[in-house]
Amino acid sequence: MKVAVVGATGLVGTVMLKVLEERNFPLTELIPVASEKSVGKEITFKGKKFPIVSMDTAISMKPDIALFSAGGNTSLEHAPRFKEAGTTVIDNSSAWRMDPAIKLIVPEVNAHELSIDNKIIANPNCSTIQMVVVLKPLHDKYKIKRVIVSTYQSVTGTGVKAVEQLMNERKGIDGPKAYPYEIDLNVLPHIDVFTDNGYTKEEMKMVKETNKIMSDDSIKVTATTVRIPVMGGHSESVNIEFENDFDLAEVRSILEKAPGIIVVDDVANLKYPMPKDAHEKDEVFVGRIRRDESAPKALNLWIVADNLRKGAATNAVQIAEYLIQKELV
Repeated sequence: MKVAVVGATGLVGTVMLKVLEERNFPLTELIPVASEKSVGKEITFKGKKFPIVSMDTAISMKPDIALFSAGGNTSLEHAPRFKEAGTTVIDNSSAWRMDPAIKLIVPEVNAHELSIDNKIIANPNCSTIQMVVVLKPLHDKYKIKRVIVSTYQSVTGTGVKAVEQLMNERKGIDGPKAYPYEIDLNVLPHIDVFTDNGYTKEEMKMVKETNKIMSDDSIKVTATTVRIPVMGGHSESVNIEFENDFDLAEVRSILEKAPGIIVVDDVANLKYPMPKDAHEKDEVFVGRIRRDESAPKALNLWIVADNLRKGAATNAVQIAEYLIQKELV
């Protein structure tokens, strides 16, 4: 089982390597791939050193699986080349997500859609992943009509430059900027670029990807995505309106039994999910579970997850694990 990690030196790529190691992924050969300037350098994986190779070299090595986290343009150009070599690509960029021929997968929700013919598989947006893990079991029971979500997203979702901007501002250092404004002690209601309808691309990703992953275009979604000066995870305030009424105790029970979810909801003892608690964890944390008293059949939730792990690297590795388990590679 040869596995290539494309973008191995980036924020998500390094977490992919960590997750592969932690989960004892059954690979026999690791092929780290990065830009030309990194070729020849080494990375350490399970105590062994592996040289970083170029894209062409990696393709010629015919890996079974390639985990991509190197941006949309790289994916559009090179994922088809890996596919031609017989490799199954799991891509973390937005390049393939809305392509009707490509599966958009969150294993707890729709891994069953995968077949041996799916040679390019899309990993959804970080903020969508954690939300649909929670929506799915509730939709199965009560049928969701509408979702209103506001996000509170970590600077790590932007990348290394954004992390450096936050830390520089905290220390009073003037350095390169990832954002148009200061991020420390500030909040930016602006993630990705603005589109013609006044929403950002990130907000529209949450709308369209939710419908595709849940295989249900009748679910109405509206989103406001916000960048906050936090390092370790994304948080979401989610309001869900159902077709059918629900019992709060049953909602809690459904979420406690659902795969990939940890319920942290004990307000009497001030227990609720926070990004610090989700940091370096693979699960999605849910709390502040309460009925919306302003509307019938509506529920409020607070959802938190590590955006570099379940929001990116872990989800991709879980897809790869599923492919191996079902003998689809």
